[in-house]
Amino acid sequence: MNLLSEDIKIYKFKLSFAALVWFLLAAIGVLLKINLGYDKIGNFLIFRNAFWHTLHQVNLYNYYPSENLGSFLYGPLFSFVIAPFSFLSVNAGAFLWGVANALVLFLAIRNLPVSYKSQNIILVVCAIEMMTSVQNMQINCLVAALIIFAFTFVKKEQDFWAAMFIAIGFLVKFYGIVGIAFLLFSNHKSKFIFSFLFWSIVLFCLPMVLSSPSFIVQSYVDWYHTLLKKDNANTTSFMQNISVMGMLRHFIKTQYLDLVVIFVAAWFYLLPFFRFDQFKNKNFQLSYLSFLLIGVVIFSSSAESPTYIIAMTGVALWFVIQEPKNRFVIVLLWFSIIITSVSATDLFPRYIKTNLIQPYALKALPSFVVWTVIAAQLLSRKVFNSTKIGNPSQDNSPD
Repeated sequence: MNLLSEDIKIYKFKLSFAALVWFLLAAIGVLLKINLGYDKIGNFLIFRNAFWHTLHQVNLYNYYPSENLGSFLYGPLFSFVIAPFSFLSVNAGAFLWGVANALVLFLAIRNLPVSYKSQNIILVVCAIEMMTSVQNMQINCLVAALIIFAFTFVKKEQDFWAAMFIAIGFLVKFYGIVGIAFLLFSNHKSKFIFSFLFWSIVLFCLPMVLSSPSFIVQSYVDWYHTLLKKDNANTTSFMQNISVMGMLRHFIKTQYLDLVVIFVAAWFYLLPFFRFDQFKNKNFQLSYLSFLLIGVVIFSSSAESPTYIIAMTGVALWFVIQEPKNRFVIVLLWFSIIITSVSATDLFPRYIKTNLIQPYALKALPSFVVWTVIAAQLLSRKVFNSTKIGNPSQDNSPD
């Protein structure tokens, strides 16, 4: 009996180790970045200033040489999200902002309707990308979490709150709108639609509390034009456009490349919707969630290295639901970890990184391969898994 108890204690320790690694990497990564000086946490300073610009009704999207930071690229709603961190000292705000991003994605992963062991695998696989994102003070952990929460709350039949997460993601960074696809998995479609409209209006107006209606409306217009300019600039930068289009641009010289790729990808997203018999199927739903998490990054011209925490979360989720985990599945996971995650660190050979990975946007390649595999599975598998998703808490026992 004592031996059995000891085995259980050891097992629980192993499972909690993933959380320990997750938060240690987040905290250490942010502290190291802060220690390098203000010029290394420029994104947080841009975010922080966006709050004060909103408060004082100063154009959010102008470049301010006196601040010497860069341009703000997110929706006016983000000024409300960053507000609690803007009243703190710069270092304290930056640290808590980075850790908060790691925390929200951690909670989202813990809400996924997969086993506790599978959740820990996802955390470990995504740890490097999470650290990359929080070190750069980016919001991508938050974006990934919002998409996942939208999915899990639909499955809990709490469509009102699911719609809130989608609206936040949409009004902060357009990526979040992909959560609309979860309407097909909802048992309360009318409630879902009206809740989304409700939250879109409320959250659109929420920043007006900090400034004025006219300023916020104009800010949304300015945001749209800023994103158009940014999209044009992305095509000439190897630090941006780390996407399928970025990879192909070196081989296919045409101004219509992005439109062709997105058009083809859109069909692969639409075709699974005709498999009505699979809508309640656990692995079909989780596969589609993975599909969205990966695709929203690899088909975006704005994708950069820190954005890949979103895609790698999708890759890791795809991996844990594969049964059996044959050699192909395992090799593809390691291919993703090495080329996508490790290649962004100092552990990877610098020559290969600077002369091959970065110029040809090959960080996107493993995610694209996994995306194509998921596409094939969504369209060809006769039966994924007979188990239907219920309350995620029922699936969280260790396996």
